[in-house]
Amino acid sequence: MPTALIIRTAGTNCDQEMIRGFQLAGADTQVVHLDNLIADPSPLETCDIIGFPGGFSYGDDIASGRVFAVKAREQLFPQLRTAANRGALMLGVCNGFQVLAQAGLLPDPAAGGKQTIALTENLEGRFLDDWVRIETDPDSPCVWTMNLDQGLTDETRPHAMRLPLASGEGRFVADSDETLNQLEQSHQIPIRYIDNPNGSQSNIAAVCDPTGRILGLMPHPDRYLNWTNHPYWTSLPNELRTTNTPGLQLFQNAVESVMMTTA
Repeated sequence: MPTALIIRTAGTNCDQEMIRGFQLAGADTQVVHLDNLIADPSPLETCDIIGFPGGFSYGDDIASGRVFAVKAREQLFPQLRTAANRGALMLGVCNGFQVLAQAGLLPDPAAGGKQTIALTENLEGRFLDDWVRIETDPDSPCVWTMNLDQGLTDETRPHAMRLPLASGEGRFVADSDETLNQLEQSHQIPIRYIDNPNGSQSNIAAVCDPTGRILGLMPHPDRYLNWTNHPYWTSLPNELRTTNTPGLQLFQNAVESVMMTTA
């Protein structure tokens, strides 16, 4: 059974949702506090998947994810890069995406921890809490986002392909046009907003590394594991109940990828 290691710390509040997503997808889960992992990083040597959940780590007192990211970059980056090199999958949701970006694990851990992307204040300068429409790139190497719309029809896709967004610093920016162009050319933008609620460059809602195994996204797939989570679920066709939600499918893709690799 694939193993998922969930890293939490003070202020993290979405670890249980991420745990449930991996468990429903068939993974064995373990939760570890960031400080305990720094003291003993050995769990990173054997886990198949590493999760950075959402929340308000350390109260976002300096900036969203900043303290978590600094501790991870300064004290765990070699171990995390080694895990990535051996093929471990990584997922950062919302605050976790901010951590992956600031720690230099995205858009490419091979860059040595240099930060080239960021999630900054929303364009309107306020916290956004809404279900946003998304679209995926079928040419992306991202193993997490393959076939998120499987089982959907042209009629149900516009309604079902949504994810809950809850962030004050979710606007994606790159440090240069060169970085943005590289992401575009290598299809490292697996999910985009359709309506772009926060002003992100190129409607970017998610970024993966070149291998497609590391994913960071601002919307919360972990809050969309059942069709009844959808705000308009009573209007959705009954046949959808026999398929995975896009949120659960994301976790399912990761677990199945691990199983295929280790088979």
